[in-house]
Amino acid sequence: MQLIDIGANLTDAVFRGMYRGKQVHEDDMGRVLERARAAGVVGMMVTGGNIEESAKAIELSGEHASLFATAGCHPTRTSEIETYAGGGDAYFARLRELIDRNRERVVAVGECGLDYDRLHFSSKEVQNRYFARHFELAESTGLPMFLHDRNTGGDFERTVRANRHRFTDGVVHSFTGTEAELRGLLELGLYIGINGCSLKTEDNLAVARLVPLDRLMLETDCPYCEIRPTHASAKLLETQPRDGDGDGWCMPDSKRKERWSGDSMVKSRNEPCAIRQVVQVMARLHGIDEQELAAHAFNNTQKVFFAKAKLAQ
Repeated sequence: MQLIDIGANLTDAVFRGMYRGKQVHEDDMGRVLERARAAGVVGMMVTGGNIEESAKAIELSGEHASLFATAGCHPTRTSEIETYAGGGDAYFARLRELIDRNRERVVAVGECGLDYDRLHFSSKEVQNRYFARHFELAESTGLPMFLHDRNTGGDFERTVRANRHRFTDGVVHSFTGTEAELRGLLELGLYIGINGCSLKTEDNLAVARLVPLDRLMLETDCPYCEIRPTHASAKLLETQPRDGDGDGWCMPDSKRKERWSGDSMVKSRNEPCAIRQVVQVMARLHGIDEQELAAHAFNNTQKVFFAKAKLAQ
């Protein structure tokens, strides 16, 4: 089984053992990547949520052959563009510079989009102003887009529809929308990214079941969006053998961060290897085996984001 995690926030300090500014255990990035490889994850897209994170994602991708980067500004971070020296023009010029200097490692423009659940971080006006600038970046670089849509009342779809001619392909990651929203995004030719947050409720599962296999991508959004025992999707894991599809893989045990040992995951810190649980759930929802489900998602992701970038398989 080969998998690509399209959304991994590996620049987060928790993967260096740092929690809320305190060093709790040693840097275990290497072990995280080892567990990912053991699970069949051959590629990971490290999310760039602003200029600083995009630069860190690019740096990290240069250190590990399986890692690639995105470059953009998350909607909840767009308020920082207002105070950036030189304003929006300078901000997006810097993003363009990062992309141009690292073409072999940057595979998407983003994360970008709209998020009306967290307007206390950035207003609708500011979010919309700088979401529009990302289409310019995608158009000028020819890169596909890594998109974010959360509770936008149709504004996200309307904006994408008006700019759809300006970018090649894109994925709406961490999708949690309704069936109607799904239909609208599919009509625009977009791909749908599914992770644990996409599978929390029975309503989520009903919509996830409708994602066409030729439009499906998989992700963890780690260290967030794990599948928790309280989620509706957890019951779909209970009847699965621990070795998944029979390739010998088992979900690693986890321990609290204070009891870190190196050979276990950290409790409540999601990792790329846990994408195998997303595979299990989506395979059951679609009534096919895990290998087939994984192959569809892998092929979709390779076609959109890795047509030019070379995966180390």
